[in-house]
Amino acid sequence: MKKLLYITVNSKPENLSSSKTVGREFVNRFITKYPEFQLEELDLYKDHIPRLKYQYFENRNDAINKDNTQGLSAEEKKEVDRIMCLCNQFIETDVCVIAAPMWSLSFPAPLKEYIDCIVQVDKTVSFAGGKPKGLLDDKKRAVVYVQSSGGNIPWMFGPMANKGLNYIEDIMNFMGIKNFQKLLVDGTGYTEKDMIAAIEKAKKEIDDIIDKIEV
Repeated sequence: MKKLLYITVNSKPENLSSSKTVGREFVNRFITKYPEFQLEELDLYKDHIPRLKYQYFENRNDAINKDNTQGLSAEEKKEVDRIMCLCNQFIETDVCVIAAPMWSLSFPAPLKEYIDCIVQVDKTVSFAGGKPKGLLDDKKRAVVYVQSSGGNIPWMFGPMANKGLNYIEDIMNFMGIKNFQKLLVDGTGYTEKDMIAAIEKAKKEIDDIIDKIEV
């Protein structure tokens, strides 16, 4: 069975979050069109994401092998298991939807901690022969990044202002995922009217983005 992983990165309840509201609409429409997909959800503000420590790794981006965990405490072994669980879940995913607000030209910190867990040598990336290569090009995969922001960002300032979005696209490409789609909820403003207008505008793009995902 194919898998759709929905990741949210906002402590607000869904009805108060523009990114989560649009993300949920996207997921609902996608599952309606492709009911064969199994939905899994990950809330980076509620589900535990380990903060990486040096003792969890053999080398850079290479999590310690289970056979070499004798020196770790029970809690540390549990953390290593959690890191590998998150990485394996991402590898098994066919379509990943990430809903996050723009914070300080980037995204909330839990998302970076999650990414650090899934970028693993010989699982999602390889440095064989000293050359980096993404390993997630072995099947059709897609990532949809739903980003909300308070202001309307002119296209000419996109590269400067959308540092978080650009990073997510770059890291997914680095792991071998080339089908990257963005769904921007721009101009949520300071009033409920502004937020509703931005959400409704973004929702109009959902069906077109779904059509760009090869399943």
